Order: sequence, then structure tokens, then C-alpha cells
Amino acid sequence: MARAPTRILLNLSLDAALAVLALPLALALAGPGSVPPAGWWTLALPLAVLALVPPGWALGLPQQYWRYSGVQDLLAVLGACTVAALLFTGTLWVAGLWHSPNLAFPALHAVALTGLLGVPRLIGRLRTIRRTAEEGATQPVLVVGGVDQADLFIRALAQQRQPAYRVQGILARRSRQAGRRIQGHPILGTLEETDAVLERLRAEQRLPSLLVLASPDLNGTALEVVLDAADRHGVPIRRAPQPTSLGHAARSTDEAARIDLRPVSIEELLDRPQVPLDREGMARLVQGKRVLVTGAGGTIGGELARQVAALGPSMLTLLDHGEYVLYEIDLELSERHPAVPRRAMLADVRDEARMRRLMEEIKPELVFHAAALKHVPMVENDPLEGLLTNAHGTRIVADTARAVGCTLMVFISTDKAVNPTSVMGASKRLAEMYCQALDREARASSQGMRCITVRFGNVLGSTGSVVPLFRRQLERGGPLTVTHPDMRRYFMTVREAVGLVLQAAVVGAVDRDDAPPELREGGIFVLDMGSPVKIVDLARRMIRLAGLRPDEDVEIRFTGLRPGEKLFEEMFHGQEPPRPTQFDGLLVATPRTADAALVGRALDEIAAAARGGHGRMALAQLARLVPEFDHQDGKAAQKSGL
Repeated sequence: MARAPTRILLNLSLDAALAVLALPLALALAGPGSVPPAGWWTLALPLAVLALVPPGWALGLPQQYWRYSGVQDLLAVLGACTVAALLFTGTLWVAGLWHSPNLAFPALHAVALTGLLGVPRLIGRLRTIRRTAEEGATQPVLVVGGVDQADLFIRALAQQRQPAYRVQGILARRSRQAGRRIQGHPILGTLEETDAVLERLRAEQRLPSLLVLASPDLNGTALEVVLDAADRHGVPIRRAPQPTSLGHAARSTDEAARIDLRPVSIEELLDRPQVPLDREGMARLVQGKRVLVTGAGGTIGGELARQVAALGPSMLTLLDHGEYVLYEIDLELSERHPAVPRRAMLADVRDEARMRRLMEEIKPELVFHAAALKHVPMVENDPLEGLLTNAHGTRIVADTARAVGCTLMVFISTDKAVNPTSVMGASKRLAEMYCQALDREARASSQGMRCITVRFGNVLGSTGSVVPLFRRQLERGGPLTVTHPDMRRYFMTVREAVGLVLQAAVVGAVDRDDAPPELREGGIFVLDMGSPVKIVDLARRMIRLAGLRPDEDVEIRFTGLRPGEKLFEEMFHGQEPPRPTQFDGLLVATPRTADAALVGRALDEIAAAARGGHGRMALAQLARLVPEFDHQDGKAAQKSGL
């Protein structure tokens, strides 16, 4: 800090000396052989310096780093020199001391002054660029992404006194940009040509050390193309900071600032373009309403709470059985949306008396029911708990909400409810049946609570998901455990899944002309999850994203299927073929419904058997109600004394 005034004074002195040299040069250009009298110089030289000080200071010339000069700095030099030349000529004219007969003198003076002040700055900049290029310690990188973001990254890199990276070339998004240059760096090709470009560089023995993703929106399929090519050539990929951070770094003169590249996450790789959502419809659905979210401390429930809070409910009630997770989401919403009235309530959805009192107290108009036991092996170990929470608990939430005048309940289901092989999946299918039956009754009578069911697969990063498990195993150095080499699952980001849940609620809340006719018969919304992903491929990709080699640096170990697990999950039962809707990302399953009273009585029998510890009876009744339930493991029941 103490050296800054010294540097500024040095810049002032150098600019003053150059201003003195510019005056005789300008006079020689304006009138060759014309020499002013000796006394004229005594006044003119100090005036030439003084004329430069005000505009130069205003435009920041003394504060410039010459070796980091850019276009804006040179424009500032041009502006200051032009104003200084006009001030100098005007002052001499008013004082009657004007010597040169050439009316072009002010322009020539400005040109001479700009040249003498600008050339040293340009030389300093070129020396910095040359030094950076000659430093062998820097890693050669290819910058990948949009040209604007690539330009920002290169500028930020150039501001560093000892940059860690040297830009070798650029991979742009559009083919028409290939062959052009950004700040002297060639655009070698497009994202789709990454493999060919890397092959060519390998043949020239110029393979880069890194690919740097400069565009923050480079995700999904486009990113997968780049990553596959990088994998084949053994080149790691890193992501540059956000453009706002790069923009600040590009303008900064802090030599200690560094550009920190981060690894690419698996969520970015599997993320898909956001489908258009009816945000206005969501706002109409939620704004000013009393909303209850059950399971608010979980992954889906927490994201529902966040997105609902952003839509402005009159009261948001967060319900969960876990104290700490409920505290966390309540604290987060207090910081993000302090103006939204909310309540955090500890409750068990299986406690009918407690839920009845709670519903009568808060009188929700809209309920999102995400509370459930979702971990297949855990529910296999304690199947009665899964039945009581997932099936009986859903019935309690639906009945108590309907009793206090709730207009809409959205039930979160799972792909494991289709042709279930686990108690968890069968219990969710039973809950689907009850919600479908309630919704069919409400639509038939045009009154009562609508009950929308939304079914989808795995969300990335959720509690108990394979992605956090792989991350923990990678941190320990492996191995990564996969149950079976052919195991496949559907994946979606939690943000996308919850956005589509809200979209489904908008579509199903009212009778719309564009609503699918299947909804009138209790149809289930199913999110378009895309194509399933092999878990072993996911494991290998995460290892590569960490900069390691599968089966060499990190072992992949197969452990065998766990109780209740399937190799392939399904989104639709054979008797409920999918129907498209007019809304991207949403499908409807053709309904398979039953009478609500019959399902309700069966649920009461299952709950009574479960509370009494009669496991065989409860599972037998479950199999009768869900005939496609193919329970593939009886050992868990034996261990539980069923």
C-alpha cells in the first residue's frame, strides 16, 4: 500500500517528460524549419505539462499499470492527450502567444502526445505477453465455450503476474467462428470437433494439460461430448469461475489474485436444458395461499419449500419428523425469504390425532406430501414401518387435509411403485391407489379436494442417493461399490424435478381445456426422466471427473443386489401406457383405479396388522391389493420375525 503513491508520482513524472518531448515534435510536424523564440519555450514547456495533468488525472493515467494496459487504457490516453492539446493551444491563443501559423497544430500535437504516451504502455503490455508465453512452468490449456466467456477468461489470465495457465487455443460453440482469433489465440474448432482437435494436437505433440470450460451454461449433452473426447485423450476438464468473477479479475490490478478452476460435478453432466414452465400459473396457485409441505427436511421436500416460498404464500408450514433437518430448512428460509410467514412443526404423519389437530390449526389450502421412507434396503429390514409411513401416513395426510377444506394435495411418488419388488415400492403404489381414488371422486362430483400424484425416479444428490455415496468413497480413495454391472437408474436434478411437480400441480388443479383427459379418471403425472443411466458408467464418470483413472487409480467393486432392488426401474406399468401432454417434461399414466372406500378399509387392516406386529398378515394384504408386487426377498421378513 505504501508503494502506490510512489508509483503514481513516477507515472506522473514520466508522462510529464513525454509531454515535454511531444511539443517540439508537434511543432516540427506543423511547420518544419519554424523555430519559436527562446523566451517562448520558457512558458510553453511548463504549460504543455500542466495542460496534461487535469485530463490525465481525471481519466486515471497516473494510476495505470503500463504492463497491463488494455484498450480502455489506450482510449484514456487518447482522450487525455486530445483535451491537453486543445487546452494548450487555447491558452496560448488567449494569451496572444500562439506561434505556429498551421491551424492543424492542435491535431498534430494530440497525435504526437498520444504516440509518446501510448507506445511505452503498449511496449510494456507486449513484454508481459511475451514473458507469459515463454514461461515453461505454465500449463497449456484449451478454452471451451462462448467467445465472450473465452475472452473474459483470457483477459483475467493476462492480469496475473505469474499465470498458472497458457491459452493454446479455443473451442467455440459455432462453426462459423472457427479459424478466427481472440486476443491472438486461434479458434481451433467447435465443441463437436473436440476429439478431432485433440487428436491433431496430439499428433503435433502439443496436447493441452487441461480443458477449461469458460461458459457456465455448458451442461448436459454438450458437456458430455467434450468430456468423452477429453477422456479418450486423458485430458482433465476444469470449470472456470463465474463470468462476474472473471470480469472483476480482468479489471483488477491485484497481482495476488488467482483464477481458481474447479472440477466439473456429475450434476452438471447429467443436467438437461430447463423445460419451459408456467411460472405465472405457479404464482396463481401458491400466492396468498396457506401451504403445507410434509417431509420438508428431505431433499424433495426442502426444494419444494424453497420454490414455494419464492412464490409468496400467505403461510408456509414446514412439517417433518426429524428435528435437525427441520431446523436447517427453517433457518435457510428465514435467511432467503424473511418476509414469508412460516411455521416449522415437528410431527409424524402416522399420528392421526396429531395430524388432525395440526390441520385444524393451520387449515392448509395446498398440501405437498413428500414425507416417506424411501431407502429400499432399510424398508426391507423394517417393512412394517414402511407400510405405516408410506401408505397409512399418506391416507392420514389426505383425509385430515380434506376434512378441513384443503383444495389440492400433491402426492410425491416413485418409479419403484411400478411393478414393485420391494415393500417400499409396493407401499408407495398403495398410496398412489388411494390418492387416485380420492381424485377420481373429487373430479366426478366437481367438489372436494383434488389429489394429484406425481411419479419420478432418482434425484441427484438426494439423501441415500448413489452420488453422495460415490463422493464419500472417492474422498477415501475408493473402492466405489456398485451392486451389479447392469444396474440402471433414471436421474434428474432436484431443481428440475420440483419445478415439474409444481407444473403438474398447476395442470391438475383445475379443469383445463388442455388438460389430459386421463386426469379425470385419476391418471398419474409421470416426469419425463430421459434415458436411464448405468450406475457403473456413472461411477467411472465420477472417477474421471476427479482427475483419476477407473480400475487403475480407483477400483470399482461389485457387491450384488440388495434386498428388494431391481436391475431396471420402470416409469409405467404395462396396463397404464403413457400419454403425452401439451407440457414439456410431463407425461400421464393411463389410470388403474379402485374405489376409495375399499382401498381405505384395506389400508386400515394393513395398519392394524402392522401396529400389532403381524407382519405376514400385513404383507399378504399388501400383495392382494397390489397384485403385481413380486417380493424378491423373504430373508428380511424372517430376520424381522414376520
